[in-house]
Parts: sequence; C-alpha cells; structure tokens
Amino acid sequence: MSDIGGVAGDQLRTIVERIERLEEEKKAIAEDIKEVYAEAKANGFDAKILRKVVSLRKVEVNERQEQEAMLDLYMQALGMVSPSFSEASE
Repeated sequence: MSDIGGVAGDQLRTIVERIERLEEEKKAIAEDIKEVYAEAKANGFDAKILRKVVSLRKVEVNERQEQEAMLDLYMQALGMVSPSFSEASE
C-alpha cells in the first residue's frame, strides 16, 4: 500500500494489526483471571476481598498506610467506626 495523504499505509496496517492481536490477548487473559477468581470462590475465598488484596499489593507500603490512615479518619468523621476500633487495628 502506498502513502496516501502523507500516511504510510503499510506501517499503519501493521500497527492496527498489532493492536488487534494485543486486544485479543488481553481478552483471553481477562477470561483466565475470571476463571481463577471463580476457582478461588469455589474454594471458599471471597472474590471481592481477593480483588482488593491484589489491588493493595500494587501500592507501595507507605502509600498504602497513608491511604488507610485517611480512610480511617474519614470513617471516624462519618461515624462509621468507633475510635477504639481503629486504634485496635493499628
């Protein structure tokens, strides 16, 4: 394919095809992850909590501690947790 309007058709086609392949791989991986969560659930684990754990493991320890402290502060301010509970969790 030749250049049309300054666009290299062959290069563009290659890029689009790579993106399409990666999208298919992403879809397959997402399905695999879904199956692992289903397996965990079948073994008695809570999938929502597992998702939260996986998410938290991606965060640096000090950043996670800051987020937890802010969450605790907000929950106390809203009366969602007693101060004695939050102190016990530290």
